[in-house]
Amino acid sequence: MLKYIFVTGGVLSSLGKGITAASLGALLEARGFKVRLRKFEPYLNVDPGTMSPYQHGEVFVTEDGAETDLDLGHYERFTSLPTRRSDAISTGQIYAHVIANERRGDYLGATVQVVPHITDAIKNFIQADLEEDLDFLICEIGGTVGDIEGLPFLEAIRQFALDKGRGQTLFIHLTLVPYIKSAGEIKTKPSQHSVKELQSMGIQPDILICRSEESIPEDARQKLAQFCNIKPQCVIEATDQRSIYEVPLALHNQGLDYQVCSYFGVPVVPAPNLEPWVCLQKAILEPKGDVRIAVVGKYTDHKDAYKSLGESLLHAAIGNELKLDLAWIDSEKLQDINDLQGFDGILVPGGYGDRGIEGKIQAIQFARENNVPFMGICLGMQLTVIEAARNLLGLKTANSTEFEKTDEPVVLMLSDLQDAENMGGTMRLGAYTCHLTKGSKAHEAYGSDVISERHRHRYEVNSAYQERLEKVGLKFVGICDKGQLPEMVEYQDHPWFVAMQFHPEFKSRPLTPHPIFLAFIKAAYQTRVEAKRRAG
Repeated sequence: MLKYIFVTGGVLSSLGKGITAASLGALLEARGFKVRLRKFEPYLNVDPGTMSPYQHGEVFVTEDGAETDLDLGHYERFTSLPTRRSDAISTGQIYAHVIANERRGDYLGATVQVVPHITDAIKNFIQADLEEDLDFLICEIGGTVGDIEGLPFLEAIRQFALDKGRGQTLFIHLTLVPYIKSAGEIKTKPSQHSVKELQSMGIQPDILICRSEESIPEDARQKLAQFCNIKPQCVIEATDQRSIYEVPLALHNQGLDYQVCSYFGVPVVPAPNLEPWVCLQKAILEPKGDVRIAVVGKYTDHKDAYKSLGESLLHAAIGNELKLDLAWIDSEKLQDINDLQGFDGILVPGGYGDRGIEGKIQAIQFARENNVPFMGICLGMQLTVIEAARNLLGLKTANSTEFEKTDEPVVLMLSDLQDAENMGGTMRLGAYTCHLTKGSKAHEAYGSDVISERHRHRYEVNSAYQERLEKVGLKFVGICDKGQLPEMVEYQDHPWFVAMQFHPEFKSRPLTPHPIFLAFIKAAYQTRVEAKRRAG
């Protein structure tokens, strides 16, 4: 029988509900169970696709083309199952669904209300599109308990637990247990009040996970158990870790997966197979070298805007037994190109709009002319083509129609390309297959003739310029099999210079780093080794 786990958060935001839910999913998978994870967002936006990266962080894209919260990226990185469109629900989607039903007359003239119509819709979404052989569904409720936006979700999961029975549902509440340095004490009162707020809504947490900078003393644990009406062994300490990939092991050592299994009456033996996570932790803590990478982007002041990208570079560094030294460089503020000296590799990521574009183009030119390993993603590939058209073909007005009207449109909106007339819409979202040229660096990295990667963009490289660009060295080595659109370009006389239209960062995992990132980091490190050899 499918078991449901609901993860809520209290006291303040950014405690790590997503990492906690993902880590629990990893632990349950390590015990042989099949797990799915879902995120319920209280905001009224239908999805984060139009939200500013500075407010919401990156938009994670699923295989089936949904624009979702970045926590779904955590779910995929910690577990084996890819997320789907049905794994991300927002208040906006719920209300749009209910209003559409009302306009259609589905409610037969009834007054439409939060209870039961909104809460019923939420309960239906909880159970939608689930596999028959699923063992656990973990649902993370976004926001903080007490926020007005999250009330319908809390009411819905209260009702859901009543409908299913407490033996089939479990509530985990994540709170903050602050350490007051001047007093030298751990304080439990914020957690007590958070649980009290949750109890006032009819929800009694079964497990309390306490984020803290310091280890929680036994007397504080007993106090939390007593005043929060929770068994002492279900008060789980979650202290800060050096890496998020140490969290599954830390929570396992605190007994989280054991308590979850015990609650549901499922076997707690044999112990979970955590050897891959142990080996990963060892690789993180015992690197055999280091590599310096510069990411030249436009949202660098808010690291969550490039969350998957940063994690993918880390995965690849770990996979190469290296420590990653990552520098985030604001392309809008890049004045002196010599600021890029000393890096082993340069990466230009995706983005929208014309702000900071010239700085990115300068970085691309620097990498090309100085034989610095380079990786361009999405907009990074489009700017690679613009840089080549301007500086190698001599087309000084070459540009993207996203930025300005130009008589040399080397990048066009998808809907303006004849080859793309059957692609549908004005944006490519989700997975598309790509055919690689044998003998290319891209083909060597993937070890395959055909790959599948996720996209999120509405502008494409204009293939009408392909022949001229290839004559000056920029080879088109990847083509989308639908629409014959350029997907990957590279300079084959360069140590390693590869750009791609898709977002490979969405498919990288700590236990299975993405091959294109592995190849990039390997090339960057080899450049570092060679530079040291020449110097001494």
